[in-house]
Amino acid sequence: METSFTPLMSLAGGALIGLSAVLLMATLGRIMGATGVLTGVIVPYTRSDWSWRAAVLAGMISAPVLAALVTGFRPEISVPGTPLMLVVGGLIVGVGVTFGAGCTSGHGVCGNARLSPRSLVATGVFMVATAVTVFVIRHVVGG
Repeated sequence: METSFTPLMSLAGGALIGLSAVLLMATLGRIMGATGVLTGVIVPYTRSDWSWRAAVLAGMISAPVLAALVTGFRPEISVPGTPLMLVVGGLIVGVGVTFGAGCTSGHGVCGNARLSPRSLVATGVFMVATAVTVFVIRHVVGG
């Protein structure tokens, strides 16, 4: 298994994510964590709360489609796992998001930018868990 090295595209994507998080905080005073955005669309607090969350979610879905139409570039997407592995992984992530009080985007982008101690610890845990998972999948299981 090989991981592509795309520093310029990664930098541009990170800058856009950071800019969107800053704009959401500056305009609505809200933190842009992907799980919180999705949860607020499914179980809205108020109508106005639902509106901005639905707009962010629509942007997350439509922007890659629009970029592919404009540039003609469509990245190859492969999912190295069975449907059962995806379901189990999704459940594990759901449990982690619940007990960790947020997801990687909420803690890693927004929380760290606000110097939240909880987000600094959560991001460290994410990074260690990711490194262990990649090692196990690539070197122990043999994926």
